[in-house]
Amino acid sequence: MNDSHEHPPGGGFTLRPFQNADAPAVARLVTDSVRGHWTYLPERFRESADPLRRRLVALAGPEVIATAHLLPFGAATPDALRLDLAGDGAAFTPLYLALLADLPPGFSRLLGVTREDFGEQMAFFGAAGFRNAWQSWGAHLDLGDFDFAAFRSLEERLFLKGYEIEQLSNDAPDADWDALYALHTRGLADAPRNPTTTPEPLTSLQLREMIVREETVFVARLRGQIVALTRLTPCGQELESENTVTHPDHRSRGLATLVKARALAWAAGEGFPAAGTGGTVLNLPMLRVNTRLGYRVERMWVTWERELAQRATLESPPLD
Repeated sequence: MNDSHEHPPGGGFTLRPFQNADAPAVARLVTDSVRGHWTYLPERFRESADPLRRRLVALAGPEVIATAHLLPFGAATPDALRLDLAGDGAAFTPLYLALLADLPPGFSRLLGVTREDFGEQMAFFGAAGFRNAWQSWGAHLDLGDFDFAAFRSLEERLFLKGYEIEQLSNDAPDADWDALYALHTRGLADAPRNPTTTPEPLTSLQLREMIVREETVFVARLRGQIVALTRLTPCGQELESENTVTHPDHRSRGLATLVKARALAWAAGEGFPAAGTGGTVLNLPMLRVNTRLGYRVERMWVTWERELAQRATLESPPLD
C-alpha cells in the first residue's frame, strides 16, 4: 500500500504507510515481538519504493503501537508472500485487512512465521484462516561447557578407517570448492525442508564468496576427498551452524557428529560463548546429532499458510 493518506479502521487505531521517522518505534516493536531473541536496530527499517515490499503501522493517537510487513518470502519460495506482525495484537486484524485489500499480483499464498510462545502472533494466524503447515526447531549450545573429549573415541575409530577432519582454508584449491558445492547441493536435495528452512539458491561462486566473506567450514576427508561438511556463521557473540551434510556413501558412521563436534570445539577455543542451530522437525537425523552434541531444543517455530487462489474470496473471517 503506497498511498500516503491515513486509514481509520475503527477501534481507535489509525493506519498509514511506514515512514522513516517510525524506525525507532518499529525496531522496538519487532524486537519485543521476538522476546528479544534478536535485536533489531532502527537503521534496518527504511521506506521502500518496491511495490512488492509494503509496511504499514498502526497508531493510537501519535504513538506507533503495531506494524505489519508484507514482502516476497524469498527466491526459494517464489509463489509466496510473507506476513510479519509486531506490536499490539488488537491492531493486527485492521493491518492485515489493509494489506489484503491491496495485494501485489503473481502470488498464490501467504506465509507467516512465529514461535509457538509468541502468543499474539499465534492467536492471530490461528483465527485468521491460516493453516499450521510446518514446524521447525531451534536449539542452543553453551560452548563454555562443551568438551570435545566426549567425541575422542569416535574420532579415533573414524581415523582408523581413513577419515580426517580439518578446517577448510579460504585458499583451498578449486577442486575442493567444487567438491564442497557438489556436497552442499546434494544435501539440499536429500534433507527434508519447509519454506522456512529452505535457503536461497546459490551458484558455486556465490557459495564460495559467502563462505570466504563470513563463514568457517569444517570438512571430513577420506583419502583426500571431501565427504562431509558443516558451516558456521558468526552472529554477534554467537555462532549459527547450518548445512551439515554427509555424502550418502558415508552416512551412519558418525561423521556428521564428529565434523560438527570439531567445529564447535574450534568455536569454543575462539571464545564464542554459545552456538545456535535449527531445522525442520522432519529432519530427525540432525535432531539426533544435535542432541548428542548437547544442544538444548527451544520452543518450536510454526510456519502458517493461507492460499490466495482467488482474489475475490480474500476476506478475513471475523476475529474474537
